[in-house]
Amino acid sequence: MTSSATGWPDSPLDAVDTAFADLTCDPDPLSLDLDSLVGQLGDDTGLPRGVIALPALRQWLLEHPRAYRVRDVVWRELILRARLDGPAWVIAAVALAMPALRRYAGRLHTGWAGDAYDLDAEILTGFLTALRDRVDLARPAPYAALCMAAWRAGHELRQRAGAEAVPVDDLDHVTGPRTPKRPYGHPDLLVRRAVEVGIVDECDEQPYIDLRLGRRAIEPIAARLGVEVDTLRRRVERIDVRIAEALVAGLLTEVISSRVQEDLAAAAERRQHIRAARGAGPRPAAARVRLAAA
Repeated sequence: MTSSATGWPDSPLDAVDTAFADLTCDPDPLSLDLDSLVGQLGDDTGLPRGVIALPALRQWLLEHPRAYRVRDVVWRELILRARLDGPAWVIAAVALAMPALRRYAGRLHTGWAGDAYDLDAEILTGFLTALRDRVDLARPAPYAALCMAAWRAGHELRQRAGAEAVPVDDLDHVTGPRTPKRPYGHPDLLVRRAVEVGIVDECDEQPYIDLRLGRRAIEPIAARLGVEVDTLRRRVERIDVRIAEALVAGLLTEVISSRVQEDLAAAAERRQHIRAARGAGPRPAAARVRLAAA
């Protein structure tokens, strides 16, 4: 960055614009090769070919608001680069959405009694959270999902700032047991129990927690594991089914019989053999089925 610390804008949105200007200036502006997207777009979109500077790409998208298919493909590429290729592409993604973010900020500022920069920061935080983890690239309209997350974050800040405290009644008069209905506890504990009884493979525990409980983006996790995104997505969906069936059967909350233990261990072993045969990443250690105490 060439901007000095003393000249850095106070507004979070202005700061993104300043950083984007530095990233897209000569002699080496941040650009996108649109030829790499032709296979997904076809030849009749009107999108320019070759390498295009990101400010020009933003202008093209603004001038073609009904080019929905182009916008989806371009934004999937931007989101993927922001997740895998470093901070420069995070700034680029925010900057390409800046017209919408400023429009939301203008609407939300109306009647806002707090610091305008706080509201701008909340809008930006909502967008970045969705960019980093929340938006599923397998779903349509990723750009709309990013913008909705930004709007929702700013709107919720307004609601929190305007809400009055609600007093809590004295609980001394409450009688009866207060233990929640099983299964209870943190969801991580249920996943750990599923690993212990062999419903979830140990090598899948942390990826599953990151994706389903942490709501992290799937692309960086798949890259770290050395598997295709679709492969990891299907693996996690199968775990969803196994956990749901185990919950219905009481396998995660009750004592299980030795016969069921043997069946679960055999199923876990079969999964390991299938995964090794398919070459889906490094061969994990044999599943360890640890039985929880009654």
